[in-house]
Amino acid sequence: MATEQLYQQRLNRYVTALRNERPDRVPIRPFVAEFTAKYAGYTCQDVAHDYNKAFAAALKCARDFDWDAVVPNMVYVWTGLAQAAGLRYYGIPGIGIPHDTGFNYIEPPEEAAFMRADEYDALIDDPTAFLYSVWLPRVSTEIQSADHPASYRSHLACVKSAMAMLSYFYAFGPQIARLRAEAGTVSAIAGIFKAPFDILADKLRGYVGLTMDMRTQPDKVLRACEALMPHLAHVGLTTADPAKLVPIGFWMHRGCVPFVNPRQFETHYWPTLRPIIEEFWKHGHQTLFYAEVNWKYHLERFAELPDRSLVYHVDRDDVFAVHRKLGHKFCLSGGIPNVLLSYGTPEDVRAFCKRVIDEVAGDGGYVMDASAIMQNDTSIANLKAMTEFTREYGVYSASPSALVATPPAETPPAVRDRQALTGMASHPSPRVPPGVCFPWEEKLKQLPTITGDQDLLRQVWENIDALGNMYIWQLLLSF
Repeated sequence: MATEQLYQQRLNRYVTALRNERPDRVPIRPFVAEFTAKYAGYTCQDVAHDYNKAFAAALKCARDFDWDAVVPNMVYVWTGLAQAAGLRYYGIPGIGIPHDTGFNYIEPPEEAAFMRADEYDALIDDPTAFLYSVWLPRVSTEIQSADHPASYRSHLACVKSAMAMLSYFYAFGPQIARLRAEAGTVSAIAGIFKAPFDILADKLRGYVGLTMDMRTQPDKVLRACEALMPHLAHVGLTTADPAKLVPIGFWMHRGCVPFVNPRQFETHYWPTLRPIIEEFWKHGHQTLFYAEVNWKYHLERFAELPDRSLVYHVDRDDVFAVHRKLGHKFCLSGGIPNVLLSYGTPEDVRAFCKRVIDEVAGDGGYVMDASAIMQNDTSIANLKAMTEFTREYGVYSASPSALVATPPAETPPAVRDRQALTGMASHPSPRVPPGVCFPWEEKLKQLPTITGDQDLLRQVWENIDALGNMYIWQLLLSF
């Protein structure tokens, strides 16, 4: 079969399942990170520090295992960029940690949090300015704050890391094209999103600091989450799949039990998350809820979202229980325990996959994957067993899916329902709009008299300014 024909079959199969419908067979979309290094003969240091090796390893796995979809590089944090920016919060393979250990996130102690307890007002007033002025100098060993003398090293770090980010991002287009042309494999997700509450806990106050703030100043925490909402929604929408086929990746970190209790989820996490997910769906984009750890206490809330608006990935929760709660509304993925894939036998893997296909995937709307991202402890033999068994047993129809690849649930009633969603419409516009660092209106005041086409000057200014905005928000969300 021609590779392009294979690609179209896989795309149709994958999109059909994402819509919670039944394709010709269960699609296979493993989220493989350092596993790709192990399989391709690289170390963790190789794929973390040289993204071309990471790309090559992902392509080799996609081609050899014959998967339907993969992430072009699941070892997403390129440590070359992290070093250029001097990011303090990463343990880089081979630098302070073993070279064959995956990169680590190092959360600072509470007293050294990247945002202090008394700085909420500054964050709320202008999140982008706060990130540049306060957060970036604190997370970097290279970049200095405004109250220090300007230095060659600081300026160089800004330029190097920004150029590195563009170089890295521009490399993804050719990588996606190679997956399609050489392996017939679909790029599994597009875009990046994290919940406002998670951002506070992950990169700003830290988990301990945010826990204390929820006791001492919960109103400020809520206002900060609300201030972050339009900016995070903007990043998600501007990085999403233009064809509206594959979902926006949403990595869920700190909103589950036991990190926060159900009451705090109701007052802070959910009210500042739900409008964004609805806004994504209003624009025709599904969201992949990558539900790390346990979220069973909140499944009823997720079920309030519009049908097919999300794809729910199961980690530590019971995949069969999640199916009973959400399977009628959303596609599910994952649920194959990582411990089983690392330390079980191929026979154990096949038996568990059979139960999942029988009980979860019976009517479609399921994508085969492990519970969590697979690192270099995953057994090659066990991942082969999961792949081969799913390909042989997970068959609904002898003929490939004939579905034409169109946006999720793109029928007239679905479009009307999406357009009726409130989404972010009721959320007040921030003083400095999303996607903007230094507004044109402010720049215009500093310029001499303008002649000719002022709109041309404005457009160029705003396009370049948006790149500065992209840099800091991608640093926050992706690195």
